[in-house]
Amino acid sequence: MQQPALRGQYRCRMGRNRPSLLRCPRHWAILAVVGTASPIHRGCDLAVSADCEVFNRPGVASYVLCPPGHEQLRMAMLRCFAFIAALMLASFTAFQACADRRVALVIGNSEYREIPALKNPDKDAEDVSNTFRLAGFDVFVAKDLTKIEFEKQFRNYLAAADGADLAIVYYSGHGFQIGGENFLIPVDASLKNAADIEVQAVKLDDVLQQLRTKSKIQVIILDACRNNPFPRKDYWLRDQLIVAGNTGLAQVKSSLNTLIAFATEPGAVAYDGSGDLSPFSSAFSRRALAPNQEIRSVMAAVRRDVVEATAGKQVPWENSSLIDEVVLMRRASRPALPPVLEKVVPSGVGPVALDLPEPLDVDGGPVTVSIERPPALGRLILDGNPVAAGEPIAGKDLPRLQMDVPKGTGVQEQVDMLAYATRDDWGGESQGILVFRVKNGEGADGQQLMASLESEQKQQAVERGIHVAGAAEAIENREVRVPVGVGPVPLQLDFPTTDPAVSLKLAGYPATGTLSLPDRTLSPDSSLMADEVDHLRYEPQIGAVQPLIVGFEIRADNASSKPATMKLSPSVDPCDREAGEPLDLQGVVPGLLPNEISSNAVEVCRAAVKAYPDVARFHYQLGRALLAVGKVDEAKKAIQEAADKGHVRAVFELGYLNATGTGMPVNRKQANDFYAVASEKGDPYGMTSWGRALFNGYGVERDTTKGLDLLLKAAAMGHTYAMNDLAAIFTEGRNGVPVDATRAVAFLKAGVERQDMYSMNLLGRNYLAGTGVEKAPKTALSLFQKSMDLGQPYAPGSLARMYRDGVGVQQDFSEAQRLFELATARGDQSAAYDRAALEMQRGEKADQAVAARYLALAAALDLHNEIPDARNTLAKFGVRAKTAALKQMRRDLKSKISANGSLDDQLIKTARAVWEQANPRRDLF
Repeated sequence: MQQPALRGQYRCRMGRNRPSLLRCPRHWAILAVVGTASPIHRGCDLAVSADCEVFNRPGVASYVLCPPGHEQLRMAMLRCFAFIAALMLASFTAFQACADRRVALVIGNSEYREIPALKNPDKDAEDVSNTFRLAGFDVFVAKDLTKIEFEKQFRNYLAAADGADLAIVYYSGHGFQIGGENFLIPVDASLKNAADIEVQAVKLDDVLQQLRTKSKIQVIILDACRNNPFPRKDYWLRDQLIVAGNTGLAQVKSSLNTLIAFATEPGAVAYDGSGDLSPFSSAFSRRALAPNQEIRSVMAAVRRDVVEATAGKQVPWENSSLIDEVVLMRRASRPALPPVLEKVVPSGVGPVALDLPEPLDVDGGPVTVSIERPPALGRLILDGNPVAAGEPIAGKDLPRLQMDVPKGTGVQEQVDMLAYATRDDWGGESQGILVFRVKNGEGADGQQLMASLESEQKQQAVERGIHVAGAAEAIENREVRVPVGVGPVPLQLDFPTTDPAVSLKLAGYPATGTLSLPDRTLSPDSSLMADEVDHLRYEPQIGAVQPLIVGFEIRADNASSKPATMKLSPSVDPCDREAGEPLDLQGVVPGLLPNEISSNAVEVCRAAVKAYPDVARFHYQLGRALLAVGKVDEAKKAIQEAADKGHVRAVFELGYLNATGTGMPVNRKQANDFYAVASEKGDPYGMTSWGRALFNGYGVERDTTKGLDLLLKAAAMGHTYAMNDLAAIFTEGRNGVPVDATRAVAFLKAGVERQDMYSMNLLGRNYLAGTGVEKAPKTALSLFQKSMDLGQPYAPGSLARMYRDGVGVQQDFSEAQRLFELATARGDQSAAYDRAALEMQRGEKADQAVAARYLALAAALDLHNEIPDARNTLAKFGVRAKTAALKQMRRDLKSKISANGSLDDQLIKTARAVWEQANPRRDLF
């Protein structure tokens, strides 16, 4: 067979290295595949008959040419069309989307209690949070936060930011600098005393350091550069009294991959503005919505807007060390199209509807269509007008596109193709393919074909209506329970159709949390194809467990839509409820103290570990539960597994086990190594223990400055143990830190506000003695009583001494005795000693065996040799009294104990065993 000439009009039209069908004479079926050694060529392996010919243009293409009527080639070519078209679609992929984790905390503080309110921050927060939500962020929004509320919100946010690609904090409210340190001011701050800044304000550097431990990229945006409104100007910063700056915020050094933006330049003042929003927040919300703009370009546009709006009085400024691009409003998804479609088109019957589905922009917005490769066998028509190659068509009009194949095109079936491109306003582009099988529409066979096609079309319309109704029914009024803190959870909607013409638009986005698909996070403007619905996921926001409503609008092409709503019910796993720990920055609940963990916790945490083996938190909480029931070896294993999986609190716990010798020999150096790692990763427990070790030189060279700084950072995060340590340091003036009773009281009051029972007892002692405050026995009594009711071990002893001495209450020895015994049962060695002394005060009526018993308990509980008189006094008692006490305690024991050693040693050892038997938990108090 003679090889036909290949003229210019047959060249590939799709560009280099892209497969294309050539427009060839109608009596030839011609397939061209670019690159003879390419996977495309191998994918189109055709069985060619003798009168067909394969020939090559070296390095360019392979061609198969056959005369009309070759059925074997027709079907093979159809398969090849689909194969090539799929590769053509892939070649249009400009951006591989992925569902990155992006979280934002937006705070607006307006209603200040001690200083004049600000007009706009609340509205700023609402506007900016909507902006971030439109951009697909998991948005934590908070208004008018007190210091304690800030700590809670920030902890939840940090838990969500753990492992995030991008973490943003946007703050609008009062803020000022002290000695180059920037502080954000909660609405309840009074800042009347020099120590108040440490317990009432939020240090920006602490916020930034926490974000660095959690996320890949950090962005902090501050509309907070206002005048210092407080009359007091000098405040404590670590070990120095510093005068506050009068205006603006100080420049901040950012670490790698961080951007810090200020509403105005360092040291200058930002304005609330005359409108509903501040000039800065207004400009940010407007500019951040620009699609696919890198954040530094966004901030440059914001700067121009603010300078113009304030006549040059306010110049926004930022400090960036970003090495990765940050795009807030990402619009890189392509319009969604179905796979390659096939259509039978009759010739000689006039325009025939192609039934192409409307292209869907998954980000919301219009789509434009252009014909890239028109069919060779006919012409395209829209609303009676011809459509030329390259002519733009609105995406919503595509379902009305028709094709007219003239008479005489051929009596045999022929194959043709339509290629079209879809583009959205964000720069996304997709390629659509429709393969035609053109058949003769004339004569009896043509009439039968037309009737069949008409019937198919009607049936398709009916089926699509059924699909839409079935889809709405599948979603309407469904309630899906979604566990909190285990990542995105598949909703498993069992959607009844994958019809490419059916789509869903989000008509009501959940108020908190994020909806996503494996390849992208959805925003309130997003839409989904029908075949994507079964991959829909939801990740609840940590700290939010209220039911949420999600609304959809379901439609098929231009047909009428149906609404549907469903309920999402976030739920906290029983393991979190039973064994979650306070201040766990990877936790999801406020948490329980060790003595509050129930025996049921082991069972529910084992179930959680089995259901979510990759969630490190559940392994750690299982370890806590096992410790609570005394299964130390199993506990250590679970805690180690949690640490290996990246749970930071578990790293601290390994340090605690080493420090206390729980299930292993005491190893202070090993404990400090674990504490240091946990501290570096931002854990407040780790900061407190490592800070305490450094400040006091426990197993490490003393570093008072660093130790004090870590304790202050932990206290700033709400850790009351650190607050109590600081109170002791400032009360006693340890290691060169000057005595400052007022500063100590400030930390104790902060602990009491957080319902810490130890702070209550310590502050009660200050009120009783008048240390740092005026003497107030009634206040002390109230604090001791509340602390005791919460289970604090030393508060009953504090209260007992008031009754013993008749201070603030009527003297009552019986009540004092009861309270001393309660404190001893909780492990208070001083109360045990005082109970023995109270017994001896009875003179001849004293029961010396009882006194000996409590002296033995005092010595047994005195692990740090704080009451050496207990053992010395016990030694002075007669053998008879001590023998009676020993006999009584041995009767109380459920197991035998060795009788080795002196009588005093046996008494003390037995007393310890009796106490441990009643209090088996290693960390009960």
